[in-house]
Amino acid sequence: MTEQTILLVDDDDVLRSALEQSFELAGLAVIAERDPVAALARIDAGFDGAVVSDIRMPRMDGLELFRRISTIDHEIPVLLMTGHGDVAMAVAALKTGAFDFIPKPFATDHLVASTRRALEMRRLVLDNRRLRSAVEDSIGSDLLIGDTPVMVRLRDTMRQIAQADIDVLIEGETGTGKELVAILLHRWSSRRSRPFVAVNCAALPEAVAEIELFGHEADAIPQSRLARTGRIEASHRGTLFLDEIESTLPPFQAKLLRVLEEREIMPIGAAQPRALDLRVIAAAKPGLEQAVATGRFRADLLFRLDAVRLRVPPLRERRDDVPLLFGHLLRQAADRFGRDVPTVDTATHAHLVHHDWPGNVRELDNLAKRLVLGIGDAAPEEGSDVPLPARVDRFEEATIRATLQQVNGDVRSALAALGIPRKTFYDKLKRHDIDVEAYRPMRG
Repeated sequence: MTEQTILLVDDDDVLRSALEQSFELAGLAVIAERDPVAALARIDAGFDGAVVSDIRMPRMDGLELFRRISTIDHEIPVLLMTGHGDVAMAVAALKTGAFDFIPKPFATDHLVASTRRALEMRRLVLDNRRLRSAVEDSIGSDLLIGDTPVMVRLRDTMRQIAQADIDVLIEGETGTGKELVAILLHRWSSRRSRPFVAVNCAALPEAVAEIELFGHEADAIPQSRLARTGRIEASHRGTLFLDEIESTLPPFQAKLLRVLEEREIMPIGAAQPRALDLRVIAAAKPGLEQAVATGRFRADLLFRLDAVRLRVPPLRERRDDVPLLFGHLLRQAADRFGRDVPTVDTATHAHLVHHDWPGNVRELDNLAKRLVLGIGDAAPEEGSDVPLPARVDRFEEATIRATLQQVNGDVRSALAALGIPRKTFYDKLKRHDIDVEAYRPMRG
């Protein structure tokens, strides 16, 4: 990781030299410029640090410098040092995106602490940009592959709500692609150039969860002298994705509820809360209502998160998409491992069509990788060890789903094609947990 740099701009030679020395003593790399025009020449969209500038300077004042930096990259943090007469202007700049203002006279420790926060914020911004670029390069724009009505409806709904800047709850089984849905919602929104911060709630140890998410001020935590920006604050002006939200403990749920309701955060040791501008997308496995009923999840938090709910269907509900999706995953795995795309034999094809895919897309992706690498049995045999009634059930379910797909969910046409009475048909729908509505085209 390259060292981040502070660009210090001040025409006061004595103060500039003193601040330069203070930053260096704090272990921070600094470039000091007397001339703001020369300083501006050092800035580009890849600048990895923060700018600390005085307001009153000849040729170009600090506010104009801030405005010009914003046109290059609005996420470069700029801290403004202000005299008493400049505070009102600095506050106005803060409202338009300046990171902080430091009124004179100030304690050097205060400036250093604020600058560290700015550097951490810039690092997170650049890390998220690299992450988004890597995601786009590796999976392209076809994240949600599928032509079944349920997938067409999901993509259409996502595009309708992406620009609405409303909180979203994504519900789906393990491996269905909930994080990919969240990434697309962010990418299609007006926040696309801002941070996308993903937090796996299940992977956060209880002992450090509050520090990791809320951050802390300098010296607020034993044996931690430096301030730390929490993951929630790092998503300011962007999107916060809370995966496996159902795994959070009740004490943390209460703190998260306040963040969602007030749109502000109180880091550990902070004197006052900090305002937040963020969109929250949460993801959970099915069963949040049951968690509320048993007291494991707060009802008010569910209501707050559930402004819009998106359900990502499991593969067993969109079996006709499996061959198409598998072909894409095969090509992706072949590119990754530098191998040729293998031929899918009859046994593998049968496995694709009839398997229930409890691990969903993740399980399908693992199968594609094994097939490309030639490791073991690509498709486990579903032969004599599977009881005949189970094989008959799978065939019956697959046939009903394929028929509904062909007739776009029209019950009368399905009855004619299957040749069974209406009551028998509905009994089988209930038995196999088949939703006819999922096969009907979305109405405009």
